[in-house]
Amino acid sequence: MQQIADLLKNLGIKVTPQRLAIYNVLHKTSEHPSAEKIYRCLQDTHPTMSLATVYKTLDAFKKANLVQELNTGDDCVRYDALTQEHPHTICTGCGKIQDLDASLLDGLLDRIQKETDYSIDYQKVYFYGKCPQCK
Repeated sequence: MQQIADLLKNLGIKVTPQRLAIYNVLHKTSEHPSAEKIYRCLQDTHPTMSLATVYKTLDAFKKANLVQELNTGDDCVRYDALTQEHPHTICTGCGKIQDLDASLLDGLLDRIQKETDYSIDYQKVYFYGKCPQCK
């Protein structure tokens, strides 16, 4: 926990029990939770924390590059603690989001830059379909 507190301090983010708890939730899951889900997960241990606190904390984490925001088109923003660029699969049945290894896209970025003459700054790649449980 001290390591997380030091990380937040070094990034200029005030260390509070709520922020530490939110950071822990994100780093202990591969679920890509929404702010509402994080809020619900922490209600038992942090009953006085508001949903607004969760949103503000996630915004601060996003600005500090501690999380990435995923806008997957389901009218709900989700969060990923893995901040390196990587693709995701998204189940159109249950909404599950899964990280994919970035190496699956090896060579694609170069091909796109060459084809379009764009200088690509970043990418977000989502593959939509049915997960094994939903198909």
